[in-house]
Amino acid sequence: MCALAGVSRAGYYRHWRASAPRAEEAGVRDAIQRLALMNKHYGYRRIAAQMRREGWNVNHKRVLRLMREDNLLCLRKQSFAPVTTDSRHGWRVVANLARNMAPSGPDQLWVADITYSAPRPTVGGSV
Repeated sequence: MCALAGVSRAGYYRHWRASAPRAEEAGVRDAIQRLALMNKHYGYRRIAAQMRREGWNVNHKRVLRLMREDNLLCLRKQSFAPVTTDSRHGWRVVANLARNMAPSGPDQLWVADITYSAPRPTVGGSV
Protein backbone atom coordinates (compact mmCIF):
# COMPACT_ATOMS: atom_id res chain seq x y z
CA MET A 1 0.00 0.00 0.00
CA CYS A 2 2.86 2.37 0.78
CA ALA A 3 4.32 1.73 -2.68
CA LEU A 4 0.96 2.50 -4.32
CA ALA A 5 0.63 5.73 -2.36
CA GLY A 6 4.27 6.68 -2.93
CA VAL A 7 5.04 6.94 0.78
CA SER A 8 7.77 5.23 2.75
CA ARG A 9 6.75 2.80 5.47
CA ALA A 10 8.51 4.85 8.14
CA GLY A 11 6.74 8.00 7.00
CA TYR A 12 3.35 6.25 7.06
CA TYR A 13 3.82 4.97 10.60
CA ARG A 14 5.22 8.32 11.77
CA HIS A 15 2.09 10.04 10.44
CA TRP A 16 -0.21 7.34 11.89
CA ARG A 17 1.44 7.59 15.33
CA ALA A 18 0.84 11.35 15.35
CA SER A 19 -2.77 11.35 14.06
CA ALA A 20 -4.42 8.20 15.47
CA PRO A 21 -4.13 9.12 19.19
CA ARG A 22 -5.51 12.62 18.53
CA ALA A 23 -8.55 11.21 16.76
CA GLU A 24 -9.14 8.72 19.57
CA GLU A 25 -8.72 11.42 22.25
CA ALA A 26 -11.22 13.65 20.42
CA GLY A 27 -13.74 10.81 20.57
CA VAL A 28 -13.09 10.30 24.30
CA ARG A 29 -13.45 14.04 24.97
CA ASP A 30 -16.71 14.10 23.03
CA ALA A 31 -18.09 11.16 25.04
CA ILE A 32 -17.01 12.76 28.34
CA GLN A 33 -18.64 16.07 27.45
CA ARG A 34 -21.82 14.33 26.34
CA LEU A 35 -22.06 12.35 29.60
CA ALA A 36 -21.17 15.37 31.75
CA LEU A 37 -23.93 17.44 30.16
CA MET A 38 -26.50 14.64 30.41
CA ASN A 39 -25.66 13.87 34.06
CA LYS A 40 -24.73 17.13 35.78
CA HIS A 41 -24.16 15.45 39.16
CA TYR A 42 -21.73 12.82 37.85
CA GLY A 43 -18.10 13.16 38.86
CA TYR A 44 -15.10 11.70 37.08
CA ARG A 45 -15.50 8.26 38.68
CA ARG A 46 -19.11 7.82 37.57
CA ILE A 47 -18.36 9.15 34.10
CA ALA A 48 -15.40 6.75 33.76
CA ALA A 49 -17.59 3.83 34.85
CA GLN A 50 -20.33 4.83 32.41
CA MET A 51 -17.81 5.11 29.58
CA ARG A 52 -16.46 1.63 30.34
CA ARG A 53 -20.05 0.32 30.21
CA GLU A 54 -20.41 1.98 26.80
CA GLY A 55 -17.26 0.25 25.54
CA TRP A 56 -14.58 2.94 25.91
CA ASN A 57 -11.19 1.81 27.22
CA VAL A 58 -10.49 4.58 29.77
CA ASN A 59 -9.54 4.79 33.41
CA HIS A 60 -10.59 7.33 36.01
CA LYS A 61 -7.27 9.24 35.93
CA ARG A 62 -7.56 9.95 32.22
CA VAL A 63 -11.19 11.03 32.59
CA LEU A 64 -10.21 13.33 35.49
CA ARG A 65 -7.39 14.89 33.46
CA LEU A 66 -9.62 15.50 30.44
CA MET A 67 -12.44 16.88 32.59
CA ARG A 68 -10.01 19.30 34.26
CA GLU A 69 -8.63 20.40 30.89
CA ASP A 70 -12.17 20.99 29.58
CA ASN A 71 -13.29 22.61 32.86
CA LEU A 72 -16.17 20.17 33.34
CA LEU A 73 -17.24 20.26 36.97
CA CYS A 74 -20.00 18.23 38.56
CA LEU A 75 -22.71 19.93 40.57
CA ARG A 76 -22.87 18.72 44.13
CA LYS A 77 -26.25 17.77 45.46
CA GLN A 78 -27.35 19.69 48.51
CA SER A 79 -26.86 17.52 51.56
CA PHE A 80 -29.87 16.51 53.60
CA ALA A 81 -30.34 18.61 56.72
CA PRO A 82 -33.26 17.59 58.91
CA VAL A 83 -35.53 20.31 60.28
CA THR A 84 -34.51 21.04 63.86
CA THR A 85 -37.20 23.52 64.90
CA ASP A 86 -40.93 23.76 64.39
CA SER A 87 -41.83 27.43 64.00
CA ARG A 88 -45.51 26.71 63.35
CA HIS A 89 -46.64 26.46 66.94
CA GLY A 90 -49.30 28.26 68.93
CA TRP A 91 -47.13 29.25 71.87
CA ARG A 92 -46.28 32.82 72.74
CA VAL A 93 -42.85 33.99 71.55
CA VAL A 94 -40.98 35.83 74.28
CA ALA A 95 -39.28 39.06 73.23
CA ASN A 96 -35.49 39.20 73.25
CA LEU A 97 -34.81 41.64 76.09
CA ALA A 98 -31.05 41.65 75.52
CA ARG A 99 -31.21 42.66 71.85
CA ASN A 100 -30.36 46.35 72.37
CA MET A 101 -28.34 45.85 75.54
CA ALA A 102 -24.61 46.68 75.46
CA PRO A 103 -22.94 45.27 78.60
CA SER A 104 -20.10 47.41 79.89
CA GLY A 105 -18.78 45.00 82.53
CA PRO A 106 -19.08 41.49 83.96
CA ASP A 107 -22.27 40.10 85.51
CA GLN A 108 -24.63 42.43 83.64
CA LEU A 109 -26.11 39.87 81.22
CA TRP A 110 -26.66 36.19 81.79
CA VAL A 111 -27.86 33.83 79.07
CA ALA A 112 -29.37 30.34 79.33
CA ASP A 113 -30.66 27.84 76.83
CA ILE A 114 -33.41 25.34 77.58
CA THR A 115 -34.08 22.54 75.15
CA TYR A 116 -37.42 20.81 75.55
CA SER A 117 -38.60 17.70 73.81
CA ALA A 118 -42.04 16.22 74.32
CA PRO A 119 -42.14 12.65 75.60
CA ARG A 120 -42.75 10.12 72.85
CA PRO A 121 -45.67 7.73 73.25
CA THR A 122 -44.73 4.11 73.64
CA VAL A 123 -46.32 1.44 71.51
CA GLY A 124 -47.78 -1.68 73.06
CA GLY A 125 -46.58 -1.54 76.64
CA SER A 126 -45.61 0.40 79.69
CA VAL A 127 -42.31 2.08 80.30
